[in-house]
Amino acid sequence: MANHKIEIRRRNVEKILLAAEKVFAEKGHGGTAMGDIAVEAELPRSNLHYYFSTKDELYRAVLLDLLEVWKQDALCFEMYDDPRVVLSTYIRAKMNHSRSRPHGSKVWANEIIHGAPMLGTTLDDSLYSWAKMKEAKIRQWVEDKRILAVEPSALLYMIWASTQHYADFSHQVGVLNDHQSLSELQFERAVQTVTSVILRGIGLEP
Repeated sequence: MANHKIEIRRRNVEKILLAAEKVFAEKGHGGTAMGDIAVEAELPRSNLHYYFSTKDELYRAVLLDLLEVWKQDALCFEMYDDPRVVLSTYIRAKMNHSRSRPHGSKVWANEIIHGAPMLGTTLDDSLYSWAKMKEAKIRQWVEDKRILAVEPSALLYMIWASTQHYADFSHQVGVLNDHQSLSELQFERAVQTVTSVILRGIGLEP
């Protein structure tokens, strides 16, 4: 019975977070009401308040959940040592989440653009050491002459900008694609192009 309740809670929280991503992306934090999210999640408003007492709490939960997803995308830095494998895997994971969870990426971008008013020092605690570990791995590749000399942080920023563009500027991508979403083939070509440009830029063949 306890496991059943835990599973119900997990499913409800996941449903609420995904609904909140969409509404916060479309209306912004200030323009969103808990009732809007309840409608999107197809749950009674009381259910939202059972799991998240305030809109601010839910908003922060959305942001931290996104950060955890992106940290999972970067596990390849720990799993593999080959820079080609690591970066190819990372870019594909980031691109896939830009396609599957574009609303979340937009919420994150809006928070950061405005100076992380809701995350505050939590951003330092959650992001700083994680990013520095990735930079250290890239720096080691440079020192071992496995890739060309690059600034590790700049390489990470380039990957983030290139991959999240497909979420944050999805409307522009659609407009330039004859007002249509990218097809599976077009998306795969985009992944391969971003991967190829990044890898060739650091002296690796795709």
